[in-house]
Amino acid sequence: MGCWRGPSTVLACLLLLRPLPSPACPAACRCFSGEVDCSERALREVPQNLSANTSTLWLGYNFITVLGPHSFPPLPRLLLLSLPQNRLGLIHSQALVGLGALQELDLSNNYLTMLAPKTFLPLTSLATLNLGSNRLGELEPGVLHALPQLQALLLQDNPWVCSCGILPLWRWLSHNREKVREKSLLLCRVPEQLNNYPIMAFRNESFRQCQETSLSAQHHVAFLIIGPFSFMASIFFCTFMGSIIVIYNNLRKESHFWRRPRICRGH
Repeated sequence: MGCWRGPSTVLACLLLLRPLPSPACPAACRCFSGEVDCSERALREVPQNLSANTSTLWLGYNFITVLGPHSFPPLPRLLLLSLPQNRLGLIHSQALVGLGALQELDLSNNYLTMLAPKTFLPLTSLATLNLGSNRLGELEPGVLHALPQLQALLLQDNPWVCSCGILPLWRWLSHNREKVREKSLLLCRVPEQLNNYPIMAFRNESFRQCQETSLSAQHHVAFLIIGPFSFMASIFFCTFMGSIIVIYNNLRKESHFWRRPRICRGH
């Protein structure tokens, strides 16, 4: 046919028949049909040359310690992210931006001690979250309130501090019992007298002595205004009362002097 008219034409035909290149796959990983397996590769950070078509990303059993604000490239089709058995101790509040389609996130068996309220804010589709076997003592209420589609939550094997600070978490758990997995393993670690006590066994009476002292921004502004004003007023009042006392004492001394009887000498 027309493809055999000359060398240049033949070359053009060969280029047209060449298969399209496969999406990028990190050198340390194995890739197949949108699934990227980077498990057990001694990685210290998330690979950057990931395809935007990635739907599943396995990163377990590595040495990743931090998820920074640019740890992940935009992955709009990512549905599952697995990061268990790393050394993860910090997740930046912007670390998961660009993963809005994510439905399942496994962060179990890491070193997490706290999570910022905005950590999971980009994950509006997240249905399953595994935070088991970390070092969490408390959990900010905003962390879970940012997940409107959450259906399954795992929090077992964390050193929960069962003081007044755990009240917000207990309230969320009480109103979402059907979403909590492994309830029997959700136990207090501190204080000692409550060690291994089930968090789900608490009742409203257990927190009777806990008083919420959260103040709105208006309250803080009011205190900032009233505080200095009351301080100045107290100084003025003390100065005024001190002056009154001094004047009173002076008047009293003068009155006593004029009333003293005088001795008249004879001529």
